[in-house]
Amino acid sequence: MKELNVALIGYKFMGKAHSNAWANVSHFFDLDVKPVTKVVCGQHEQPLAEFAARWGWQEIETDWRKVVARDDIDIVDIAAPPWVHRDMAVAAAAAGKHIFCEKPIALSLQESLEMLEAAEKAGVVHYVNFNYRRCPAVTLAKQLIDSGKIGRIFHWRGAYLQSWLVDPTFPLTWHLRRELAGSGANAGINSHSVDLARYLVGEIKRVSAMTTTFVTERPLPSAEAGTFKAGSISTEMGPVTVEDAISMVVQFENGAQGSFEATTFAPGRKNYNYFEIYGDKGSLLFNLERMNELEFFSTEDPVNTQGFRTIQVTEPSHPYIANWWPPGHIIGYEHEFHHAVADFLTAIAKGGRIEPNFYDAVKGMQVLEAALRSAETGQRVEL
Repeated sequence: MKELNVALIGYKFMGKAHSNAWANVSHFFDLDVKPVTKVVCGQHEQPLAEFAARWGWQEIETDWRKVVARDDIDIVDIAAPPWVHRDMAVAAAAAGKHIFCEKPIALSLQESLEMLEAAEKAGVVHYVNFNYRRCPAVTLAKQLIDSGKIGRIFHWRGAYLQSWLVDPTFPLTWHLRRELAGSGANAGINSHSVDLARYLVGEIKRVSAMTTTFVTERPLPSAEAGTFKAGSISTEMGPVTVEDAISMVVQFENGAQGSFEATTFAPGRKNYNYFEIYGDKGSLLFNLERMNELEFFSTEDPVNTQGFRTIQVTEPSHPYIANWWPPGHIIGYEHEFHHAVADFLTAIAKGGRIEPNFYDAVKGMQVLEAALRSAETGQRVEL
């Protein structure tokens, strides 16, 4: 079996999730190629070495440019924050590496276009990890929609709610600085909802939005602060330059209407990713907090027995499930990453493509930037 050497850039939250998938995917999926966890790259040598030892990376490197240029690297996995995505992806493409990249794709539409152009010019496989597409329940929803089970779609209602920034003493991490994050809740979590809406309903053609920043100043971060992690609290303050929440309404090209809400100020909601889709033949509901379930209503059922049914998406005939456990044995958050890695490796082996790729991320970024323009101007924005 052919082996493909993987270089991972970034070793924090997403680095763990990606490492777990690269290390274990071949144990569960029959693939034509085998990933080798060759080198992990990060800024700080000691914690990087500890991470490599724990997760089975053969080597460490603190200079990502050296990693990307290596002749023995086949795949570059970008799990670093978004302000470095463009430079890393463009360099990786120029070096002929296949690219597995975390979301959001970059800081701006312009940067994402440059990444797409570089990857297409190089002819490499490129992927952006909107991982929720690969929840079996979400993939099943796509199959039901494509087979006409809910008919003509009228409405999308999406919400992505978290609570980790409610405390005003949580520090000013990179997520809260426009020059490092691009935007706040819009890029961080609304991007997931936009991607799912495009995947399940279709392209968006007009947007109206409103944003709010509830806490305008925060303590400067310590070295250990990061995603969901406060660390020690400083007495020095700095300005928050992104939105804490966004609400938007859209119209899809197929005529459907949609609403989106994303916030990091929803106490009790740790990672509530929810959508409802309504059509003339039926409806679908999904809640990530119950990720193994899909709610389905069909108008074609007898009237006296109509109602939402809960589909437990754990049968071997359900997407991806045959690779895991017997029926009724649920899977979790980490499995979405395994599914993405398996599909990515299959695309490389077969010389094909994978979605969502940089093109999909560009289309999503068009919506996200239109939303911010709408919020700033108070006007509806046509795409």
